[in-house]
Amino acid sequence: MARNTSGSFTRTIHRIAVISVTISLAALIISFFVLYGFKDAIRQKVYNLSGHLTVDKYAISNSFEENSILVTDSLMNELRRYPKVTHAQRYIIKAALIKSEEGVQGILLKGVGIDFDRNRFNSQMVKGTFPAFGAEHISNEVVISARLATLLRLDVDDVLMLFFVQQPPRFRRIEVAGIYSTGMEEFDDKFIFGDIGLLQRINDWPSNQVGGIDVFISDEDDMDEMESSLFNTLPVDLNVTSAERRYPQIFEWLLLLNRNVLILLVIIVLVAALGMISMVLILIMERTRMIGLLKALGASNQLLRQIFIYTGLRLVFRGLLFGNSIALIFCWLQYKFRLIPLDVSNYYMHFVPISFHWPTLIVLNVLMIVLIGLTLFIPVRIISGVQPVQAIRFD
Repeated sequence: MARNTSGSFTRTIHRIAVISVTISLAALIISFFVLYGFKDAIRQKVYNLSGHLTVDKYAISNSFEENSILVTDSLMNELRRYPKVTHAQRYIIKAALIKSEEGVQGILLKGVGIDFDRNRFNSQMVKGTFPAFGAEHISNEVVISARLATLLRLDVDDVLMLFFVQQPPRFRRIEVAGIYSTGMEEFDDKFIFGDIGLLQRINDWPSNQVGGIDVFISDEDDMDEMESSLFNTLPVDLNVTSAERRYPQIFEWLLLLNRNVLILLVIIVLVAALGMISMVLILIMERTRMIGLLKALGASNQLLRQIFIYTGLRLVFRGLLFGNSIALIFCWLQYKFRLIPLDVSNYYMHFVPISFHWPTLIVLNVLMIVLIGLTLFIPVRIISGVQPVQAIRFD
């Protein structure tokens, strides 16, 4: 019915229907791939800085000045016995004032040791290097954020003073070894990285006394389960906190993105479905005389409905083919060449991230087929009311 319509009004309607499905599906795929890209990128930034789980001393206070814990062989073995734990690294966090020739800024110095996973953190480095802290000699080098470097007009190899407000007050002369950037104010405005040995000396702690342990797991979907399991297994004076509970404002923002994309999903599918309904209605009106003639020759209503539904579904599948192709090509180009930039102060990153989530791609295609296929039954019901004699006379 639709193959011999070259140059006709029907062919134009078919093209509009295909374009409608193409744009709808491409927009959905791109939206979800960008959403997953945002979520993955932001989560990885948080996990790279604080681990999936944090083990520290159980305390009521929310102060960044931790109560110390003793890292014993039995404690580390307890963590390593979990097959889902891929890495654990010790840390100390201490508040301090950093002073350069341009001013003074309050910061949090996170001391890390030889077990710090520098490979995981290298993606955040923008200049210089991340020193191998935890060697035999305590290092006076630090890694600061790009925001602090701009604020205090610092660069790699610059020397500045670090003051620790305590009794008695202490200070250290330190050197900038590297500059990092996560794009997230929660970290870039506060954290600099230094040698864990430096903070142990400042606190008069032995080498096995730290502020806490960052724990990394193989699958973030198991985070709640691992949090509960570790909490119930480790000594009662230790607390286990997931990154989502430590930084709820970041993960709540990600949930808000989920809601926005779901609203977009409903709107786009609704528009595509209405477009197909309109296309079939127009097609039925144009083919009214043909419907009447086929009915006069003995064609049943069911047969005629099947013809129009088949035509509609054939157009849907063409739209799906084009929509998938356009979306995947666009996402690949953005993933490879980072064509679309972003304002890092608002979006935590310099470009639109892409994460290819193939199950979602399949679900979106099936969803479009099912929902649009079901909506096609609405206009074809009109065929049952078409009278052969009146339809043949229809003009």
